[in-house]
Amino acid sequence: MFSISSPLKKSKSRSSSMGSEADRYPRRQFFHNNNLFFTLKMLFLLIFTNLVTIFIFSSLPFSLSSSDPPHTHLFLHQETISHLLQELNSTKSKLFDSYSLIADLHHKINSTNFLVRDLVIDIIRERKLSLPVDEEADFFGIPPTTASLSDELKLAILPHKLPLGYSPRMASDEIYPPIGAACLRFQKELAQYMTYDIGGECPMDDVFAQKLLLKGCEPLPRRRCHPKSPIGYVEPTPFPDSLWATPPDTSIIWDPYTCKSYQCLIDRKNFPGTVDCKDCFDLQGREKRRWLYDRGLDYGLDQVLQTKPAGTIRIGLDIGGGSGTFAARMRERNITIITSSMNLDGPFNSFIASRGLIPIHISVSQRLPFFESTLDIVHSMHILSNWIPDAMLDFALYDIYRVLRPGGLFWLDHFFCQGPQLNQTYAPMFDRIGFTKLRWTVGKKVDRGVDKNEWYLSALLEKPMT
Repeated sequence: MFSISSPLKKSKSRSSSMGSEADRYPRRQFFHNNNLFFTLKMLFLLIFTNLVTIFIFSSLPFSLSSSDPPHTHLFLHQETISHLLQELNSTKSKLFDSYSLIADLHHKINSTNFLVRDLVIDIIRERKLSLPVDEEADFFGIPPTTASLSDELKLAILPHKLPLGYSPRMASDEIYPPIGAACLRFQKELAQYMTYDIGGECPMDDVFAQKLLLKGCEPLPRRRCHPKSPIGYVEPTPFPDSLWATPPDTSIIWDPYTCKSYQCLIDRKNFPGTVDCKDCFDLQGREKRRWLYDRGLDYGLDQVLQTKPAGTIRIGLDIGGGSGTFAARMRERNITIITSSMNLDGPFNSFIASRGLIPIHISVSQRLPFFESTLDIVHSMHILSNWIPDAMLDFALYDIYRVLRPGGLFWLDHFFCQGPQLNQTYAPMFDRIGFTKLRWTVGKKVDRGVDKNEWYLSALLEKPMT
């Protein structure tokens, strides 16, 4: 028999089957519900974030009050935008002004750079004009590289490391050979001077070396060679006869000089021409009478010594002392004088030494090689005059003041100058240095004509005791 089941029964049976399926898969239902919740949550956060972003960037005033009408929010929004636009325009204007100011400063800086560049070029050009054309050196004349220097010249002018290392006394671990700064201004001449066979005979370059010295290369660098010895050299005349004796011709080398004998030097006073210290080698002529009498510009030696207590003038210096006669007269009075002299076409230093006196071969530009406050007297005749630049003369006079002891004498003998220079330049210079005037004599120089406004000054000056 057939039986027909009712729909209600079928529904119940389907429900029971679904229920039984849910009961069989409980975890799948759980994950399905969680995914739906997460999706809704993310959608809500996205919408909320976009709304907040729109609110912030639109500068819409935030109000939690529901009482504010919508048109109020719109008005505040428009006012804020207008204010921002005004500030933006103001900032743009200020920025434009800043750009203009920066451009103006940049233009001024460029102009200044051009001026500085032109000034540096002018300074370099003037400096090059004042130096030898072939010179490449820094401000002090030191060559930028030593590659071109000979080995002997490097040893003579470059520093040497101290064998025992750092010396506290020198505050250094190296020592420079003492040469004049001007030596490096004349690199070709210096290289020539330092060219020789080590241990051999030195070149006969006395005249060349003295010209280099007179140009300011003083002291000259030391050399490792032997000076030429005279042939037939004999022992000098014994002292005190040597003070007024002419030495034998075999005592020196005559190669550097025009005259080849002492008799030629004695006789040249009789020939025309201008020669320094023309009659200095004639010890039986005018040299024999110098400083024995006190009249006018010519001060007597004994009268000068009488200005100080007996025996207190003991040692001193004669600057530019020619053939050494001043030192000879002082030596007769038991006073030791060192004589500085140059060999200007004559063997002045050798001649001074032959008389039993002490020569020193330095120019008037050289710092005096004596410690301060050590000498009793400094004398100078003719050499200190207006041919020396004022600044250099000022330095020289201060150096004389330095080496004199308190109470020491500076005997300025026949200082030459033009008339206006005496009161305008030199008298104030001596006053400024600080000497006390013991004697001051001015007389007209007439050997070149009475119409010339040329004057001599002789003075005896004293360094104050305090």
